[in-house]
Amino acid sequence: EVQLVESGGGLVQARGSLRLSCAASGFAFNDYAIGWFRQAPGKVREGVSSIRITDGRTFYADSVKGRFTISSDNAKNTVYLQMNSLKPEDTAVYYCAADLIGKLYYNDYLKSVKYDYWGQGTQVTVSS
Repeated sequence: EVQLVESGGGLVQARGSLRLSCAASGFAFNDYAIGWFRQAPGKVREGVSSIRITDGRTFYADSVKGRFTISSDNAKNTVYLQMNSLKPEDTAVYYCAADLIGKLYYNDYLKSVKYDYWGQGTQVTVSS
């Protein structure tokens, strides 16, 4: 069965860095897109970044461009999110999600409702 497991969250000061990992199993990794989403208390879940495994194409929310970088290690079936210059407003539970690239249009990659498979989430807290 499809399984996604996030790790790497924690407590960090503003301007610090964290690297999140999403380990995938149970499906053909190359045929999928893997996205990172976050949700803070009282707010809607929002897309952060996504990557198409087949060709490495990436997508970023405007709020994280220049600070976050998504990448994949295909031999390990793992996607990473390197987060630099963190701000208190980045505080949230971060989830990774997956779906077939054939089911996603260009404007779908950062939309949570378009993804079928989800991990359990990892907490990121940024203090000021």
